[in-house]
Amino acid sequence: MAAGMRDEFHRASARPDWSLNFRPARVAAMSARSKDQRPHVIVVEDEQFQRETLIDFLEANGYRATGAESGALLRKLVEKDPPALVLLDLRLPGGEDGFALARFLRERSRRMGIIMVTASGDTVDQVVGLETGADDYIAKPYEPRALLARIKAVLRRAGGANAATPTERVRIGKCLLDLQSRRLVALSGEEIPLRAGEFELLKLFAENPNRPLSRDWLLETTSHREMEAFDRAIDIRILRIRRKIEDDPARPTSIRTVRSAGYMFVPPED
Repeated sequence: MAAGMRDEFHRASARPDWSLNFRPARVAAMSARSKDQRPHVIVVEDEQFQRETLIDFLEANGYRATGAESGALLRKLVEKDPPALVLLDLRLPGGEDGFALARFLRERSRRMGIIMVTASGDTVDQVVGLETGADDYIAKPYEPRALLARIKAVLRRAGGANAATPTERVRIGKCLLDLQSRRLVALSGEEIPLRAGEFELLKLFAENPNRPLSRDWLLETTSHREMEAFDRAIDIRILRIRRKIEDDPARPTSIRTVRSAGYMFVPPED
């Protein structure tokens, strides 16, 4: 980060707004809880001071924040602990920029919030960023309150603060899908064998409830995980899943076919 940008961030951190509700001890105590229900935000920023300052600010204002200084670390964090929203620096070292990462994130989940953060106010960058999957765009330097407002707005549009972070166990049909252990268990307690590709599909549905997901998108997103690239691959995999989770696979109520669109996961009402 340039010296001018570092100085700007130091000045911003000294403003009263930047310390809004800032209580480090309280934040540390909340982070130590084993079941933290705060919306998870990943801050992707290669400059350590700016990354840590932003993490402290988010933690102080009701979010659980994690930092990533590279695209490689971001990918690992998303796999381990899917976020509700990602603050994504447009330019990162190592040859991977924010545009490529935005495409990766959008492939993982349609409901994950993505806000691109950059020192550039270039309109072309803004347009390309939005076209590659970002929900919003903010240029440095920015007011902390403005960033906070944008985060809240993106999470609202995504369908809630925890839209992209389903609970560890998701009810799907007559089964419970454990996202941590990657196990499918019937409500009766019996474990149901689940292939890796089937789990990936179920995980995508759990992350995108009540949203039609196209066959092409499902195939593209899971093709690197055991999925054969032919037209009926998704249909065959869905048929196998329905036999495991539906009371009546011929009349599915959990993973429904949406004409001319694909498939949609409908969570049970109870």
